[in-house]
Amino acid sequence: MSAVHVVKEIYIYPIKSLAGISVQSALAEEMGFENDRRWMLIDAENQMITQREHRIMSQFYPQISDGKISITFKDQKHEFSINEHLQNSLEVDVWEDKSEVVEVNHETSKWFSQHLGFECKLVKIMKNGDRKHESSKLKETFNVSLADGYPYLLIGSKSLDFLNDKLDEKITVKRFRPNIVISSQSEHEEDDFNTFKIGEVQFKNIKPCGRCIMVNNDPENGKLKKEPLKTLSKYRNVNNSVLFGTNIVSLNSGNIKVGDALIF
Repeated sequence: MSAVHVVKEIYIYPIKSLAGISVQSALAEEMGFENDRRWMLIDAENQMITQREHRIMSQFYPQISDGKISITFKDQKHEFSINEHLQNSLEVDVWEDKSEVVEVNHETSKWFSQHLGFECKLVKIMKNGDRKHESSKLKETFNVSLADGYPYLLIGSKSLDFLNDKLDEKITVKRFRPNIVISSQSEHEEDDFNTFKIGEVQFKNIKPCGRCIMVNNDPENGKLKKEPLKTLSKYRNVNNSVLFGTNIVSLNSGNIKVGDALIF
């Protein structure tokens, strides 16, 4: 008998708010998958830069190979070493959290500044503990990356199917920037998961994920649409928060891969 809940897709997003990378396997760590949202763009006032204000960021495509990250934007390409960074640290805000980061290098910051049209820097979070996020629900503090709040976002396939049945223009799961997509039996059942194991890793569900206008940004072309937030708000609005997918944390490190079953 085949497992009901199986990992269908895995994504990492090396640089916050840029396009993601589909992978077949990934190393899960406390902060999130290895190389997932360890980098972020900040402006001249050291404020984080995201697709919420700059939709064009979805058109920057990263790849990882041979210890380097390459970024492609239109017909331009730039690369830097995963381990590369300057020495002086900066303190930046990721929503309500303080995070210690370092700039990657001046040339990379200059390249992004030229293509975004304003001064910015590419920075990196260096180690576990450089940003801590407190769960208001659990009253527990987690070491996290530069993701919005939690290290991992999980989405069940039936949740997307249920939404697409209501949309005139179908969308892909990429709109929601998940880390893990699983096969599921019913819509939004992932909201009620407790603890479960994938591969070598034990995960814990924290809370369903509240969504913002960013899910209306079409990653294929960077254009802002009215959907899916308009439709989701009609049936997934809970306490003025539109929910889709669920935030989870890992309780240990280890590898997971596409095809792994969820063990409850």
